[in-house]
Amino acid sequence: MDITNLTITQLAQLLYSRQISPLELVQAQLSRIEALNPKLNCYITLCPENAIAQAKMCIQAGKMPAALCGTTLAIKDLFETKGIRTTMGSRFYAEYIPKQNAHIVDKLFDAGMIGIGKTNMHEIALGITNINPHYGVCRNPWNIECITGGSSGGSAAALAADLCMGALGSDTGGSIRIPSALCGVVGLKPTYGRLSLRGVFPLSWTSDHAGLMARCVEDVALMLEATAGYDAQDPASLNMPINHYSKKIKYGVKQWRIALANDSYFSDADDEVWNVVKEAAAVFEQLGAEIKEVPFPGGQEAASANGLIITSEASVIHLEHLKTHPEWFGEDVLRRLQKGKSYSIQDYIVARHTQSQLRRKYEQFFDDFDVLLTPTTPITAPPILNLDSVSLAPVLTRFTAPFNLTGLPAISLPCGFTPSGMPIGLQIITRPWGEATLLRAAYAYQQATPWHLKQPVIPEELH
Repeated sequence: MDITNLTITQLAQLLYSRQISPLELVQAQLSRIEALNPKLNCYITLCPENAIAQAKMCIQAGKMPAALCGTTLAIKDLFETKGIRTTMGSRFYAEYIPKQNAHIVDKLFDAGMIGIGKTNMHEIALGITNINPHYGVCRNPWNIECITGGSSGGSAAALAADLCMGALGSDTGGSIRIPSALCGVVGLKPTYGRLSLRGVFPLSWTSDHAGLMARCVEDVALMLEATAGYDAQDPASLNMPINHYSKKIKYGVKQWRIALANDSYFSDADDEVWNVVKEAAAVFEQLGAEIKEVPFPGGQEAASANGLIITSEASVIHLEHLKTHPEWFGEDVLRRLQKGKSYSIQDYIVARHTQSQLRRKYEQFFDDFDVLLTPTTPITAPPILNLDSVSLAPVLTRFTAPFNLTGLPAISLPCGFTPSGMPIGLQIITRPWGEATLLRAAYAYQQATPWHLKQPVIPEELH
């Protein structure tokens, strides 16, 4: 049995019953990382000594009652980690060593997860290719000549290649869901304010979301249970009730009303993507839900407003660096920061007003539907060679950015593959604070289909 390709849910009983030890798992994981990471470049910084020490602490603690205890966690390199460098994928922070963990990292460590390393990302999280000029390109395990998506590309690729069990990502315009779709894993962006952002380096105060990634829906639900909750020290955190997410996912979707977004904006996808997503909608119908194809309001306006807000706020966050060493930014990131700096205060005010209007309109949409289905991305992972990260950004964020602007919870999970073998992602969205509904829908689909079970074949020459 190759324990590195088991899910958290599959490992829980094996760890609890001592058939596998946390130390054995960590050593197997580190061995696989040593073999594959030089080519895939999923990790910027590995933490073998820390991981082994955490594994030994799990063993010394006696029995492991929590499902997450003893499993491995990859941490996107903009979540602060005490004593471990946190680069933000940037030259400016190449030697930054935080003095404490991000709040969400502490919560997962408290649940017994073991930090295996800090994952590669698009520079300062401002991009969706994970072509990083400072720490190298992260490569897609399904085809190493293709991008992973970003900015949480290292986390998604590490999951797809069995280099971790769960992962942390951040999502400002789609940065969890896009790489999850392109790498064939599960990625959740909860409601804005559900997960603490304390200790997460910001890209955009208005649109940043912390989120969770894994290889199956159950694992994401377990991680959400460990991390959801109010953080009084995070100004974006909201004190809302939380659920036992993993216990409520198996009830199915019978008699649900499910919308499939079908209009000129949300159906503008490659035929092979759109056809697979329509097949996914048919699966929900077979599970007893009512499916209705509907236009979804304001997609273009939402994506445009979100892009303007992100780059405007990012240019303020990085203003000092733009003044002192603009040449230290990658070419694509510098272009986007300069564009953000060029917007007027009037432009920004209009975008924020659009946000308020569409947030209310989107909430009202879910008065009539339980969930909404869209493709996660309109295309599958394109080749790395000669790719323009700036021009690709509005393409890959087309279906994800509207739900950053409005803060709605959204999840991506695999729903099929192209004839060339590249993953396609299904995005499911619901009302604010509806993560339990979202996970229940995703789990029902996952259990009815085989896509989450498929794994990339890593060529022998890469081992």
